Amino acid sequence: MPFLKREFRTRIYYEVHGEPEGTPLLLTHGYSSTSGMWQGQIEPFTKAGYKLIIWDMRGHGRSSYPDDQNAYSEALTVADMAAILDHVCGAGTTAIVGGLSLGGYMSQAFYRDHSQRVEALLIIDTGPGFKSDKARDDWNKYANETGDRFDREGLKQLEGLSPERSKVKHRNAEGLAMAARGMLAQRDNSIINALPNIKVPSLVVVGADDKGFLAASDYMEKKIPDCLKIVIPDAGHAANMDQPQAFNEAVLNFLEAVKAKGRGGYNQKPKL
Repeated sequence: MPFLKREFRTRIYYEVHGEPEGTPLLLTHGYSSTSGMWQGQIEPFTKAGYKLIIWDMRGHGRSSYPDDQNAYSEALTVADMAAILDHVCGAGTTAIVGGLSLGGYMSQAFYRDHSQRVEALLIIDTGPGFKSDKARDDWNKYANETGDRFDREGLKQLEGLSPERSKVKHRNAEGLAMAARGMLAQRDNSIINALPNIKVPSLVVVGADDKGFLAASDYMEKKIPDCLKIVIPDAGHAANMDQPQAFNEAVLNFLEAVKAKGRGGYNQKPKL
């Protein structure tokens, strides 16, 4: 199995699917999920000519579970993404970058720090953080309480949750607890403030039943200059798993339009 060695004696698990010459597409999973949540995208995306790269964040799935809280942060997650692209595709390689929930937030953070490496953004069932310190404090209280619950209850609390969390496997709950405090918690308002500065074609995807992120998706659509928003019917927080065919068609149609026409050529809503 492929692993990439990183700081804090951490090994990051990743998979590469598709032809070596395919356009790189890096997808990042949500908090307490794993790369396994993207299984429904492997065949259609690789058949469309993309080199699909999926991976497990620190404290998740088959990656390492460092016992040092300092090993979990937004900055280290973004650095892991850059290191994976460097390792798989070559130093400085550009890619389509996207993710779901926390993975979508981290994809926006990756663009903030490495905008020259991003050809397009896929922002799925997520938000851009908060301008208000109070709103961010409330979110961080939730993140820390999530970590505390994993410390108390272990992995059993994933049972009965949305499929990207309930249908995947982790080795223990300690890594998820530290990831909640270090990666799910947010440090500032830099992501939301940077939305008007995104210069690449961006697709916002949200499940129609993902009530917690509908308003955030509307906000991103308004603030990102070159942005298309797609609402997937009969889908919740894991739109790619709830309605894989509709999700795959929406993403592939968007990327095909970007490839064919360039910026501004993807604003015709795909048929679902």
